[in-house]
Amino acid sequence: MEAGAHFGHQSRRWNPKMKPYIFTTRDGVHIFDLTLTAQKIKEAADAIADWVSQGQEIIFVGTKRQAQPIIREEALKVGAPYVATRWLGGMLTNWTEMERRIKRLNDLKAKREKGELKLYTKRERVMIDKDIAKLERFFGGIAHLTERPQALFVVDTHKEVAAVKEAKKLNLMVIGLVDTNADPYEVTIPIPINDDAVRSIKLVVNKMAEAYRQGRQIKDQGK
Repeated sequence: MEAGAHFGHQSRRWNPKMKPYIFTTRDGVHIFDLTLTAQKIKEAADAIADWVSQGQEIIFVGTKRQAQPIIREEALKVGAPYVATRWLGGMLTNWTEMERRIKRLNDLKAKREKGELKLYTKRERVMIDKDIAKLERFFGGIAHLTERPQALFVVDTHKEVAAVKEAKKLNLMVIGLVDTNADPYEVTIPIPINDDAVRSIKLVVNKMAEAYRQGRQIKDQGK
């Protein structure tokens, strides 16, 4: 309750498909049934831990203003791939192109670290630095991936509709925070919760990151 996780949107803005997860309406605002929310958080965490323990990857996605720093911080903490700036069309459905851009980013960074850019003119170095910064902005969080991930964890499925659609097209697992204005049937495991409040976002992302860490630990122990 302290995280404000129970507050949905105004009742006039709701998606009727969210009815099973709504406990009541208070002052024109839908209130989530937090018992169901807790159940779904556990189900999602268990799924991520199991998924990662099998050597599979899952991208953490959250591009809305209040989610960006949380996604970035929690994903970096456990070494999970993430997208926190903007979801580019084709990130899943055109993975060959994404691989090409990731390779360019990694190649340019390697050249810079080795000091090879000293061979270029000052103007060329400035252009390369700009190129690296742009690529880092969009692909830095997934630069260590060697193949397309088969799952997404999404903060606000309503906002990240493009990412969810791509994942659905490829029949990938999608775990997502769904507020009362969203369609829970668009994802594999919906987590009914306030997806606007920083504290509720932090609460869930932290638990999913911890599940990722546990899954990675199990995988590493099995080597």
